[in-house]
Amino acid sequence: MIRREFLMALDEILELPPGTLQGPEELEGFAHWDSTAVISFMALADSNNGVRLAPREMSSCETVDDLLRLAKVDV
Repeated sequence: MIRREFLMALDEILELPPGTLQGPEELEGFAHWDSTAVISFMALADSNNGVRLAPREMSSCETVDDLLRLAKVDV
């Protein structure tokens, strides 16, 4: 999955209009960045990139770009 597709999928997870996320946004600013979103992102990374993430790994992520790096999406 390419960067744009990942961002669009993350828009959906965070219940944002398509095309909202660009990458540098801080995660703490999103009301829907919660445990359900974390699990959904983990599933997205696994099913599309074969990357298995643990919640602990994701806790250090501060921005959308941090998530993409962790999921091995070209940033």
